[in-house]
Amino acid sequence: MMRALYSAASGMKAQQLNLDITSNNLANVNTSGFKTFRAEFQDLHYQTLRQPGSQVTQNLMSPVGTQIGMGAGVVSTPRYFAQGDFQHTENPFDLAIQGDGFFRVVMPDGNLAYTRDGSFKLDVNGNLVTNNGYLLDPAVFIDQNASNVTIGSDGSVSQTVNGLTSVVGQIQLVRFVNPAGLETIGRNLYRLTPASGQEIAGVAGSGQGFGTLAQGMLEMSNVRVADEMIRMIVSMRAYEANSKAIQTADEMLQVANNAKR
Repeated sequence: MMRALYSAASGMKAQQLNLDITSNNLANVNTSGFKTFRAEFQDLHYQTLRQPGSQVTQNLMSPVGTQIGMGAGVVSTPRYFAQGDFQHTENPFDLAIQGDGFFRVVMPDGNLAYTRDGSFKLDVNGNLVTNNGYLLDPAVFIDQNASNVTIGSDGSVSQTVNGLTSVVGQIQLVRFVNPAGLETIGRNLYRLTPASGQEIAGVAGSGQGFGTLAQGMLEMSNVRVADEMIRMIVSMRAYEANSKAIQTADEMLQVANNAKR
């Protein structure tokens, strides 16, 4: 009977974590480039009272065993990199990736990070940077006197200064064999891990698995509020059911304790 208490408690912990993940998804429903998380569960250890296929008598074998599970737990919280909806902003420095790929930026410590958030700005030196001031890599410089900036679907950057148009840079995209293996570090940024594999750099729309760029657009979160609300309801009901199992096990223990009275 004590097994029921601990198994149900593990289920409550798992559903609490599931609710935490759902809450984070809902909190980021308006975060540019955000990709939704999902909790994936697995059953835990089993106590084997009788091994399947064990000998019952000399000539008989048990067709099934007797095993009692010890609850459930969250095994992983992968991100799902499905395409988010596009929002038209008319800002020439807003970029959306349609398809696979990430922007590469340089962190203050010199390490590289990756993002799907294309809401870029110009810093005091005219370089394209993220909202936190991290430089795009390779760097793209825009002249302060530029009257028009055009970013093509292939990432080529051109500007018009004094009536003359010239190409001033190329925005690269990178992709990974297993993007779900990237480590989330906050601020809409990821960094590679052994699970994600090394980055594969290329040109947008080159036909090598890279998406294309859309200027004046932003990719919004791929969180679906209705799906998250359903997941929240299911999680709450599962939490309640596990709580009821604990209550029932406690009542059975109470009956056993009072049996001799």
